[in-house]
Amino acid sequence: VEEFATCEAFLEAYSVGQEGCLLVDGYLPGMTGLELLQRLQKGGSRLPSIMITGNSDVPMAVQAMKAGATDFIEKPVGRDELLASVARALELAQDTTKLSAWRRDASERLGKLTSRQRQVMDMVLAGHPSTHIAAGLNLSQRTVENHRASIMKKMGAKSLPALARLALAAAPPVGDKTLV
Repeated sequence: VEEFATCEAFLEAYSVGQEGCLLVDGYLPGMTGLELLQRLQKGGSRLPSIMITGNSDVPMAVQAMKAGATDFIEKPVGRDELLASVARALELAQDTTKLSAWRRDASERLGKLTSRQRQVMDMVLAGHPSTHIAAGLNLSQRTVENHRASIMKKMGAKSLPALARLALAAAPPVGDKTLV
């Protein structure tokens, strides 16, 4: 285990191709954890990364996943949850077959949502509260909450970051014009 006080300090020590798993806080002084992930991605790094933060929101989780994070964990994080997340990130990074199967499963789950549930999910992942979703879709707040519960069940997600992971995993790779 190596510890770095800042993202800049990590970048000074890191070289592309180096093995490991990056645990990065979303809100660090100077360069943020999200900016670090984006920079690594632009540099072609395939380093498995997990973002940990105490002040999370769904749009940030989505941005972290788009920047290559394999997981997004909210503080406080338990030892077992952290170790399981690191193991999953390392396993996915080493086994493209498992990564493909996980993406295919996420896509199948996403395909089971109704078009209304997809609308609600997209708005939830964009960070809109249920009251705004209800007003925007001309639904009652109770109906939106029912849709949210059904979405979480059908997707097999226990949290919004988990839902964001699955939604992003189900999305076609960048440059792929195939529709989900």
